[in-house]
Amino acid sequence: MDERPYTEIEHTADWALEVRGESLADLLTHAAEGMLELMGAETGPGPSRTVQFRLQAADAESLLVAWLEEILVRMELAPVTFSDFQVRVDDSFALEADLLESSRRALQKMIKAVTFHDLRVELGPSEWKTVVVFDV
Repeated sequence: MDERPYTEIEHTADWALEVRGESLADLLTHAAEGMLELMGAETGPGPSRTVQFRLQAADAESLLVAWLEEILVRMELAPVTFSDFQVRVDDSFALEADLLESSRRALQKMIKAVTFHDLRVELGPSEWKTVVVFDV
């Protein structure tokens, strides 16, 4: 694996991120970390708290989109950002995650949506991979 498990890649109008992980849970964690880095989300002063997400989806692609959209919605509703992801996914694509929610000092650019454009979550010989496109 490269140094970082996600890499921004060229896309005509939107942002795209290539993501890798040893497991589906790792892939989801790295996708969230990469998305927050693309957005330039910076933690601000003040208290942090652990929050829990529970999501269910029909497949890995739907789970990835639902997971990232849940983070985006919470960031739209309040000036917060997230870190310290503890993600668990079972074989039925049920996700449970504990995240550290902190106040947000800065955000370079908001992502409007996570897209299904050419989205495929694939298990290769040694890792999970995907390319996710964000509508900005």
